[in-house]
Formats: sequence, structure tokens, C-alpha cells
Amino acid sequence: MSKTEKFSLRNDYVFKRTFTKDGSTGLLKDFLEAILEEKITGVEVRNNEIPKDLINEKACILDIRAEVNGKYIVDIEMQVGNKYNLRKRATVYMCKNISTQIQRTEDYKNLKKSIVIFILNDILFKRNGYHHVAHMKFEKTKENEYMDMGYDKEEEIATNELEMHFLEIPKFIKKNPGVEGKLEQWMWLICGKEEKIKMAEKKNEKIKRAADLVVTMSMDPKEREIYEDMLIAKFNYDSGMYEAREDGIKAGEKRKELEIAKKLKKSGMKLEDIINITGVSKKELAKL
Repeated sequence: MSKTEKFSLRNDYVFKRTFTKDGSTGLLKDFLEAILEEKITGVEVRNNEIPKDLINEKACILDIRAEVNGKYIVDIEMQVGNKYNLRKRATVYMCKNISTQIQRTEDYKNLKKSIVIFILNDILFKRNGYHHVAHMKFEKTKENEYMDMGYDKEEEIATNELEMHFLEIPKFIKKNPGVEGKLEQWMWLICGKEEKIKMAEKKNEKIKRAADLVVTMSMDPKEREIYEDMLIAKFNYDSGMYEAREDGIKAGEKRKELEIAKKLKKSGMKLEDIINITGVSKKELAKL
């Protein structure tokens, strides 16, 4: 890796450092305003720390958790890879935001809204658009359960305390919007398209501050060492997961071969024919 290569905001370590380094909550405030589309008066980051044991993948929890306007608990995750089980993981994050708030003696009226935000490097949903907002909604009333209560319009949201946001980078790039809105400005910075970033910087000084911070981090030897350690840790983790999946597939195929061989042996088929059909060895067949 070249020493002059600029970091990418799509890296979860760089993403977290940019929005939490040295009290950079002004940047986080502007970013959240772009996503949530409301005025934010205060942001308190609850997990500024970067784990010391960066080689231990389980210790590298690099999402951003913040309290917003004193009434929301927001989790933000830069999800570059491993989109598998993401919907379930988003649900766990959202529920954890709720469960960790309530102690036995607390009143439910003090519960803060749980919001999770995932920025995705892949396309996850079969939906038009790149920014998807989800709530817990009621299903349509069944005809046999319908009764006229005089409501012109039924309520659609079951609770306002749960909210999910998913931003899909590939769809955003394909749409190729301008830089008029805050969300477009921040998304172009995340995408790293220099031409659009320069345009966005003229519209929003926070974009320039964030871009300059990424450059400064890129030239810092200590930051680069951590960054590269993170890349190595991620590579090792992904390789291990791939090998585990491959081993699991092979083990499953072998079990199927042995099951088929056992049934064929029981049916009275010649041993040589069973070996040719299933690929099991004479030794394995003798044990069945």
C-alpha cells in the first residue's frame, strides 16, 4: 500500500474515526440531519473508544452509537462486506438499543427511540431508490375481521420507537444525483468521487472539514498502522470464514455420499458399483 494513498470513508475504522475523532460531533450532527431529515440540537457519542486489541476481530466493534436530541439512540454501521444476515443483525441492534435503556426501576415513558442506520456497499433490497426507511407497520385488516369503527384512515405504524435506515451505495452511484441536498453531499464523500466532493465542499463546509480530516489521517503514520492492521485482521477473518464454509460444504457432501452408499449397500447392490456411483472408498464402505 502506498504511503500517500488516501483512506476511504467506506472503511469502518476510518468512518468511525472521522465522525468521532477529537470531538467531531459537528460532522456527525450534519450527517445525521441529512439522513433523519430533521434539525438536530445535540449529539452525544456513547462509544468514542477504538478497541486496543485490533487484531482480535471480535473486539473490533466499530459502529457509532450516539444519543440524539436527548430522545433517540442511534446506531450507525458502515457495512462494506458480509451482508449475510444483515436484516437480522439490524433487528438485534435496534432491540439492543431498547433493552439496554430499561432497568427494573425505570418508567417506560423515559424510553428513547431506537434508530439503526446501515450504509451498504451492496444492493440488499428489491426496492427502487437508495435510501430505505422502515418502521414496524400493521398488516392490512383482513376482510373477515373488519368492523366499521368510523375511522376514515386506519393507523399504519404500530410503534414510533423503532426505525431502520438502509443506504445502498451502488444504487446511489447509478442514480448519479447532484449535490444540492445534504444527503447527496455526504454520500458522494463516502463514495469518494473527487469531482462531486469538490462540488459538495462548496455547498457545505462540513464536507470539506470531513474530507480534510480523512486526508490528515491518511498521512498520520500511527493512524495508517492501525488502518493497515484492521485490513489484515479483516482479511484473516474473511479467509477463515470462507474456509469454514468450504469445509462445512465438503463435510455435508461427504455425509450425503455415505448415506447414499449405505442405502445402496442395504439394497444388495454390488460393492464395486456403489463405489463407482458414490465415490466412497472400500474402507468407508466396509464400515457402513
